[in-house]
Amino acid sequence: MTATPYPSGLASDAMDLRDDIQQFLTGMRARLTPEQAGVALFGGERRVPGLRHEEVAQLAGVSTAYYTRMERGDLRGVSESVLRALARALHMDDAETQHLFDLARASSAGRTATSRTRGRPLLPARAAQLLDTMSDVPAIALGRLGDPLGSNALGRALFPDLFPEGAPPLNHTRYLFLDDRSREFYVDWERSAREVVSGLRLLAGHDPADRALTALVGELATHSPEFRAWWAGHTVRIHATGDKTLRHPVVGELTVGYDSLSFASAPQVQLVTYLPQPGTPSADALDLLRTWVATQASSGAGTQASGTGPPPSGPGLPQVY
Repeated sequence: MTATPYPSGLASDAMDLRDDIQQFLTGMRARLTPEQAGVALFGGERRVPGLRHEEVAQLAGVSTAYYTRMERGDLRGVSESVLRALARALHMDDAETQHLFDLARASSAGRTATSRTRGRPLLPARAAQLLDTMSDVPAIALGRLGDPLGSNALGRALFPDLFPEGAPPLNHTRYLFLDDRSREFYVDWERSAREVVSGLRLLAGHDPADRALTALVGELATHSPEFRAWWAGHTVRIHATGDKTLRHPVVGELTVGYDSLSFASAPQVQLVTYLPQPGTPSADALDLLRTWVATQASSGAGTQASGTGPPPSGPGLPQVY
């Protein structure tokens, strides 16, 4: 299997950031048809998918030369008003607009020039206390790269593979792509995996010099062909709420809705809760899991601590799983 050790946009080289910008904007332009953009068609064969450079430039209110410079990966000094006009012209959603601004900020500051290691996020004491009091709701605290920083008993029971007995919790991102059990556990594995890739893309635009993120992406791109292909797609999305269908080894298949809570005191940590719709078979399955957890606790089995100690790998900003 061949793979570049540092996929686009993450090496400590300014050229990689330019490539990242170029591929992102090219993809945005290619997906938008002239009809969708409200561009008048005057006949003749179109040689490019989506919009032409001059059409994007006209919609954004800049010269063709200026837009071409931007799409070649040079966003240095581009004003906020031009960036917003470009986002409107290309019909970017909130996540894509955020990514564009992050790339422009990194381009202007030359932030890929020096890689750095960020401090490991810590679970605030109040967050740990909150986890313990939420005994009836499965909950896990996560760092941005997928490291479980804490959990309650029901959260550990809902995701048993992540919390092996007597061992540190597993990084969820690695578990998803490098552990075959995840493909059995997640009924729609591809959707979950693509969501994680798009979240990492957002993080890469926000801080392309983060050494832990660079290492994780390089590892996944080397060992997972799916990750490598989806990473090259430059899709960015924010996943703060949604549904997951799980194939649980104890209670069978169930669908849970997830929501994330952030902490002002620890922006790199998010608390994720999981609940099914009331009155559904999934709600019955979670009730059964609650009973199973209580039985395990009373018998002294499976009473692993909530785990606010250091996880086995690097730091991060929030993602939802």
